[in-house]
Amino acid sequence: MKCPFCNSVETKVVDSRAAQKNNAIRRRRECLDCGHRFTTYEYVVEYPLTIIKNDGRREDYDRRKLLNSLKIACNKRPVPTDKLESIVVDIEKEIEELSGAEVASNYIGELVMKYLEELDEVAYIRFASVYKKFKDLDEFKDQIDKFSL
Repeated sequence: MKCPFCNSVETKVVDSRAAQKNNAIRRRRECLDCGHRFTTYEYVVEYPLTIIKNDGRREDYDRRKLLNSLKIACNKRPVPTDKLESIVVDIEKEIEELSGAEVASNYIGELVMKYLEELDEVAYIRFASVYKKFKDLDEFKDQIDKFSL
């Protein structure tokens, strides 16, 4: 494993433990050259998953993109990172239940909105504004009014 601080490949595992509902292994590593510590995660890849984009393009599933979109929506909100990791795991489980090698990106977007709606209203509105491509303030108001009812 390459050190993210000095790019050395000389690292050692300091600690390992199960993470994310036993679907991953969290490893704490130390660089033998610069001494910095960092964390890595290992996941089992059951099968390659292809995402069908709205314009018809296909691309490989990347869990980091999903996690990053959740982090952006929850930026400066009182949402712990481990909760976001847990949501990613739950979304991946729902995708696996489809038992297909391809899934539409809008299906994943709807799952994200479902989880964010339960988690944090502001994060939900942030994500929805980008996902649903709000064009004006009326669309924001309509989404906000859903929570006022």
